[in-house]
Amino acid sequence: MDIVQLQDGETRVSLLSYGARTQDWVIPSDKGPRSVILGHSDPDDYRRDPYFLGAIVGRVANRIGDAAYGGHRLVANDGKHQLHGGPGGLWAVDWRLEADGERRARWSYRSPAGEMGFPGTVDISVTVTLAATTLTYDMQAQPDCETPISLAQHNYYRLGPAPMARIQADRRLERDGAGIMTGAILPAGTLDLRTGAAMPREADDFLLFDEARDPDMPVADLNGDGLRLRLWSDQPGAQLYSGHGLGAPFAPRAGLCLEPSGYPNAVNIPAFPSIMASPDRPYRQILRVAVEAS
Repeated sequence: MDIVQLQDGETRVSLLSYGARTQDWVIPSDKGPRSVILGHSDPDDYRRDPYFLGAIVGRVANRIGDAAYGGHRLVANDGKHQLHGGPGGLWAVDWRLEADGERRARWSYRSPAGEMGFPGTVDISVTVTLAATTLTYDMQAQPDCETPISLAQHNYYRLGPAPMARIQADRRLERDGAGIMTGAILPAGTLDLRTGAAMPREADDFLLFDEARDPDMPVADLNGDGLRLRLWSDQPGAQLYSGHGLGAPFAPRAGLCLEPSGYPNAVNIPAFPSIMASPDRPYRQILRVAVEAS
C-alpha cells in the first residue's frame, strides 16, 4: 500500500492508495498538533474497516435500491441493495497514488467495464491539494459510454458528540426503512440548521442544499470540541451522518460525516436530477473543506 504525506507549515495530511483514503489530517492548535479525522494508525486495518473511513466511495455513493437500475443488475452489499458502489467499490480497490510536490497528490484508477455490475470503463482521478488548513478534492471521471457516476468523500470529522451546525439546507430526501430514497422531498424538520443549532444525535439523512445559496459561502459551518469545520461543495446535497452507528475501535459519535454527492438512488427515480455521465458529459466534483482550531 502506497502512502503520500502532504505538508503546508504545521499541517500534515496522510493519504493511502487503498480506497483513495485520507488516513490522517493534523492541524496546529494552542495545545499542539491536533488530528481532525478518524483513522487507523496501521494502513492494513483499512482493508478490514466497515465504516468507509476517509475513502472516495462510488462509482455511485449511497444506496441503489434492489442493486439494480434500467435492466442492469449490480452487486449487492447491503442486504439486497448496493451501498457506496458495492463490496468492490472504489473504496475497496488499490488506486495509483502520486505526489506532486509537498502540497498536492493525485489518485487515479481505471474501473473496468462490468465492475460491480456497472457498464463502461471509467478513468477516475482525484487531485488533493493542501493550502494551510484547507483540503480541496477535485474528483473527475471519464467514461467510455453512458454510465452512472456519483462520488463522495467519506471523512469522519472529530467535532465531538454534539457539535453546533449551520447548514444551508431546508429540505431532505425521504427514505424507507432500508435507507432507500423513495423520491419524495420533505422539509428538513429537525435537521433545518440554517440558523444554527445543535446537530441531532442520530442524524442520518440526505439534505438538499438551498438552490439560491451563495457559491462563495460554505454550505456547512460546524463547531465542536475546539474545532471549526467549513465545507464548500458544488453538489446538490449531502448525506449527514452523526456517526451514532460507529463501533470498536471507535465510540459512537466519535466522528461525523458530511458527504456531498448527487441524489441517491437517482438511477431509479426519474424525477431526480440525473447522475449519468458519458464520453461527452464527463463527471466532475469539487469539494473544499477547511478545519481550524477554534
